[in-house]
Amino acid sequence: MNIYLKRFLQRGLVFGGFGPIIAGIVYYIISLSAPTFALDGKEVLVGIVSSYVLAFLQAGASVFNQIEHWSLARSLFCHFSLYYIAYVTCYLVNAWIPFSWDALLIFTGVFVGGYALVWIIVYLCARHTGKKLNEKL
Repeated sequence: MNIYLKRFLQRGLVFGGFGPIIAGIVYYIISLSAPTFALDGKEVLVGIVSSYVLAFLQAGASVFNQIEHWSLARSLFCHFSLYYIAYVTCYLVNAWIPFSWDALLIFTGVFVGGYALVWIIVYLCARHTGKKLNEKL
């Protein structure tokens, strides 16, 4: 088995369980703040499964950054694509956003903006840390 696929699966399996735990906590907090909040069995099942899949993919997707023979652009494209497809599918399946072009366009804009902001911050922090380490050498 490809070493990167193996790492992807291992990370996903190790950290995937955190998604349903977080979903349960969110459902509990919502129930405390909204006394009439209720979910049927299908909604709970879909929420748990989709949050597991999201956590699994997020944990596994970190392997894209470790494939040394890939360019940074290719790594970011694969990482972004996996996240975007997973999130938009999850949000539509759970009916957290309506299936309309306007909602998808807004979701895409917010997702791209948030993703870009996080990666710019990560890049700047890594660059700063690299400079500090190089100065110590």
